[in-house]
Amino acid sequence: MEAHMKKVIAAGHICLDITPMFPERKADSLSEVLTPGRLIQMGEADVHTGGSVANTGLAMKVLGADAALMGKIGKDAFGSMVLNILKKYSAEEGMIISGKESTSYSVVLAVPGIDRIFLHNPGANDTFCASDIPEGTLEEAALFHFGYPPLMKSMYVNEGEELLKIMKKAKKAGAATSLDLASVDPCSDAGRADWRNILKRVIPYVDFFVPSVEELCFMLDRERFEKWQERAAGRDITEILDIEKDVKPLAEMCMEMGARVLLIKCGAPGMYYRTAGREALSGVSGRVELDLDGWAGQEGFERSYVPEKVLSGTGAGDTSIAAFLTAMLKGYPLRRALQLSAATGASCVAAYDALSGLKPFDELERKIDAGWQKNISN
Repeated sequence: MEAHMKKVIAAGHICLDITPMFPERKADSLSEVLTPGRLIQMGEADVHTGGSVANTGLAMKVLGADAALMGKIGKDAFGSMVLNILKKYSAEEGMIISGKESTSYSVVLAVPGIDRIFLHNPGANDTFCASDIPEGTLEEAALFHFGYPPLMKSMYVNEGEELLKIMKKAKKAGAATSLDLASVDPCSDAGRADWRNILKRVIPYVDFFVPSVEELCFMLDRERFEKWQERAAGRDITEILDIEKDVKPLAEMCMEMGARVLLIKCGAPGMYYRTAGREALSGVSGRVELDLDGWAGQEGFERSYVPEKVLSGTGAGDTSIAAFLTAMLKGYPLRRALQLSAATGASCVAAYDALSGLKPFDELERKIDAGWQKNISN
C-alpha cells in the first residue's frame, strides 16, 4: 500500500506480564475462585512483555511497520527476561537499562468470566523523562507513539510538565504524535493527579489520541465515571454504555481541547471515532502523508468483529491501536484502518498474550471482505 516504510517510535511504559492460567471454568464472581485459605490448582504461567511499548510497538512490527521501541528497565532478572523477549523481534536496542531501579511487572489475574485484575509495580517507568529520548531518533520518525503516562510517575507530577515536554519535543522534531492512556488506581498518586488539566495541556500536541472510554471518563468526568460504575454493578462498564449519552460528551470535550484524530476504545462493543476538520488535520506532520480530504470531519462507531474464541483480553486495546496506526502509516483510508483495527482486536483475544493471535493485514482484509460477522449487541 505504501511507497516507502515510514519510521515509528513506540515509547513509554514497558513491563513483564505474568499471567497464571486459571482452569477454564467460567465464574460469576471473583469470590467463587479466590477464597482465603483455598488452594487453586493452576495451569502454567504465561510470561511475556507488557505495557504500551511492548504491546503496541511489537504489534506494529509484526503488522509490518518500521517500529523502534523506547522504554526503561532495571538491571535485574525481570529486565533480562524483557530483553530476551525483545531480542526475538530485534527490538531491544532502544531500551534504557538503569542500575538504580527495578523492572516493572504486572501479575495479570485473568479469571474466565471476570474482567482482568492487574497487580502492578511501575518500577523504572516512574523515572522515564524527556531527556531519555535522543533528539536524533525523532528526526527520522514519521510517528511518535507514547503510551501509559498514568503508570509513569514523572509523567503526571507537576501537572504533566514532563509529558508535555515529550509531546512538544516530538512535534518540534517534525513527527506526528499519538497518545494512549492506562487505567488508574483511584487511591494512588496517579489517581489523585489533575488529569483533566494535564490532558488540556497535552492534547493540543497530540495528533492521534487513542484512549479507552473508562480511562478517559475517569480523567475528564469523575462523577460520570462513578455513575457508570453504579450502573454496571460489577459488570464490565463497556457493556452498559450508550454511545450518544455516554461516549459522545467525552469526545466533545477532547475535540474542544484540540484533538485531531480521536479513537475511543469501548471494549467488546467496538470503537468510537471522530476526526477534526481539514484545517486542523493539516497540522499533522506531512511525514505520515495523511489524506486530509478522506480523514477530515468523520465520526462514527466501528463495531467489533466476533472473535473465533476468547482466551484473554490482554493487549487487545494496544494491538487494535497498533493496527490503526500501522494502517494509517501504510496509507489506508480511514474506514479500512478502523476495520483492520477492530479485526486485530478480535484476533488478539484468541490468544493469552498480545502478539500470538495477530494476523497479517491481507489475511484480515480477505476475512472482512468475505463478511466477517460483527457484534451487534449493545
